[in-house]
Amino acid sequence: MNTISDSKRPSQNRLEGFVLTALFQGLPIYATAVLLLKVSGTNAIVGAGGITVFFAVAASLLYAMLTPWVGSKFPNAFRNGYEPLFFDASLSFSEKIARWRVQPKASLQLVTTLLTMSVLAVGAASIG
Repeated sequence: MNTISDSKRPSQNRLEGFVLTALFQGLPIYATAVLLLKVSGTNAIVGAGGITVFFAVAASLLYAMLTPWVGSKFPNAFRNGYEPLFFDASLSFSEKIARWRVQPKASLQLVTTLLTMSVLAVGAASIG
């Protein structure tokens, strides 16, 4: 099948990479941090309702903006936090997700995040 692919604008590709990094790498980290603060009883961030959401979203966006820059400069130090596949301009948005999902490293990251957040959520729910 011969298809002609439209080339993406660099800004669109960067935006896709930032969104994927924020959703799949940043948000799980900071959502887990919020749950950990809840379980530990720290009321500075978790006590006020809207601040918790703002913290998780803002930290995830900051993570998504800084990680590609730092990860490309120091690939050995940030090999688990930076995914160059998210910034591959030759792939569509859904292809980036599909190729990332089948990597063993990504599967391990997703399972670890799921288990950690599940344990913390049960702990937070039991606290009240």
